[in-house]
Amino acid sequence: MAAIENDERRALVSHQRRWPIFDQSSVIKKSPIIARHATVGETDMELGMTLSQAHILSSQSRGHRSGSAIRWVLLGIAIGAIFIADTLTNYEIAVAVFYVAPVLISAEFLGKVGVLGISCLCACLALGSFMLPREGIYQAGTINCVLSICAIAATAYLALQRSSALLAEHEAKAQLTRLSRVNTLGEMATSIAHEVNQPLTGIVSSAGACRNWLAIDPPNIAKAQQALERMIGDANRASGIVDRVRNLSKRGAPKVEWINADTLVTEVIALCRRELDRSAVSVIREPDVGPTQVFADAVQIQQVLINLILNALEAMSGSGGRGRNVFIAVALQPGNMVLFTVGDTGHGVAPHLIEHMFDPFYSTKDAGIGMGLAISRSIVESHTGRIWAEPDPQGGAKFYFSLPGRMGASG
Repeated sequence: MAAIENDERRALVSHQRRWPIFDQSSVIKKSPIIARHATVGETDMELGMTLSQAHILSSQSRGHRSGSAIRWVLLGIAIGAIFIADTLTNYEIAVAVFYVAPVLISAEFLGKVGVLGISCLCACLALGSFMLPREGIYQAGTINCVLSICAIAATAYLALQRSSALLAEHEAKAQLTRLSRVNTLGEMATSIAHEVNQPLTGIVSSAGACRNWLAIDPPNIAKAQQALERMIGDANRASGIVDRVRNLSKRGAPKVEWINADTLVTEVIALCRRELDRSAVSVIREPDVGPTQVFADAVQIQQVLINLILNALEAMSGSGGRGRNVFIAVALQPGNMVLFTVGDTGHGVAPHLIEHMFDPFYSTKDAGIGMGLAISRSIVESHTGRIWAEPDPQGGAKFYFSLPGRMGASG
């Protein structure tokens, strides 16, 4: 019986003391990243969030369709006006050369096939205007028609080349962002291994306790069932950690949705826990005024927070005297914007260097490549947010970034 009590005590310690952050009800059930086992109340809240998200996406879709319709109308008016002017003027006036304008306009919102279609239409209209009876010198009209068709073809080629270059640039940025996440995960390998090892240790301890409770005569079914429930909880926690790491490293399209800002910060702190403990740095979280939600891609915002926390740890390396703390705060601002604050008590940053901190390949560290903050800025701005930094008068620096948000449902 004493051995059973010891195994039970070790299982409880592993289950409770090792997991002060990963509370099953607040993280596993409510996280937008980890699979949920929602209760009825949570399901209602998520349904409300889904309906609100659908309303916003529907509004954005309607706005996009409206903008496309306006562009199509303007494009049609431009092509029609050029055709009429080209038909009514003499052969000597090369009005058809202005068809390059509709081609350039189409390149701003149409794909490759669309641009080619508009270009062919303009060329056909230019040829059609030339074939209609007009006044002037026929030979001059022939030369102008040929030159106009050549100008249309050249403009279409250059527009497609530009579109291809922009697409390649977008893909390169996406790949660089993913590589930055993988590099960050490499720096946090020890912390991730530690986080995964904790629930595995809890599973082993609970399994031993369950076996001992079943071995006694008569078996203690209630205690064995409690041990099994702890094993299930620890297995879910381990699965959640693996899912978060996989989401950070995999290549995929951003998934923008309403996510709980407090849960997002909690999960990031859990991922960085080993690095924080190894650097002897404490996390101080300012209390939230209420549950806040942001409309963003959870994986990308996690990457921004991880970058800022790791930068704060590096800024405090070698600093002494003053307490080594990382300050994290989330607050809803006027205009439905949620403000994230990450501060440290390091050496600080010179004011004249702050404006360059978010530039690509700019770094104040000897071994830094200067892409972490640049990618963070790209992520935040892609969410229609803003990121900036300020020196702390008491020492250290504070980084801020804002995202579209709202006050979420409580409970």
